[in-house]
Amino acid sequence: MSGPMEQFEIKKLVPLEVNGYDIGFTNSSLCMVLSALSVIVIFAFCLRKRTMVPTMAQTIPESIYEFIRSMVMDNVGKEGMKYFSFIFALFLFIATGNLLGLFPYSFTFTSHIAAVGTLAIMGLLMNIFVGIKTKKWGYLHTFLPKGVPLLMAPLIAPIEMISLISKPFSLTVRLVANMTVGHIILKSIAGFVVTMGLLGGELPLAFAGMIIIFEIFVGILQAYIYTILSCIYLSDAIHSH
Repeated sequence: MSGPMEQFEIKKLVPLEVNGYDIGFTNSSLCMVLSALSVIVIFAFCLRKRTMVPTMAQTIPESIYEFIRSMVMDNVGKEGMKYFSFIFALFLFIATGNLLGLFPYSFTFTSHIAAVGTLAIMGLLMNIFVGIKTKKWGYLHTFLPKGVPLLMAPLIAPIEMISLISKPFSLTVRLVANMTVGHIILKSIAGFVVTMGLLGGELPLAFAGMIIIFEIFVGILQAYIYTILSCIYLSDAIHSH
């Protein structure tokens, strides 16, 4: 039986190199594509017939839309609605990736620093862009708040820079750690179901089912936490002085 860490191994499905750079299509890439396609297909199916009185299928995307909209309005304000599409896509992509990884023979790309870190860096760059666009040169006060003596600038500015750079790092580590630990526990419990099958594996099987339900909750919760923190960081870029 494979070990609990083998599920995180990236495997090449379509090897490809360009000028010495490996840009092959992997199982991680496949699951990212499947996550995006899953969202598109589900939303297209649920919204194929739009009526004034929402059907059961129509309420699913509309509820998600209202949920994310309320999150943006509460944490960023009306100014944040300009960037609603980014926040909306971010939540759906991460949530779908977390849930897709629970299926057999799938791959949890949100358990890898490269994938999640890239999303976090994109968010950081967008926050910097929004801050510069909103405040122009006043954005530099992010690194040296008003009222701080210039003599303290060599000490305060590096601390503020480190604080800004650490935001995507904290987002990445939180999500990756939760997804990795949860899947390791799930794989370990599933191993007990197999090894104890002849002796009565009902208890490990029931426990594995409980872990799966808990992982579904954790996957959605982590997507929510990741998204709401991204909203808070965006609010800081827009409203901080």
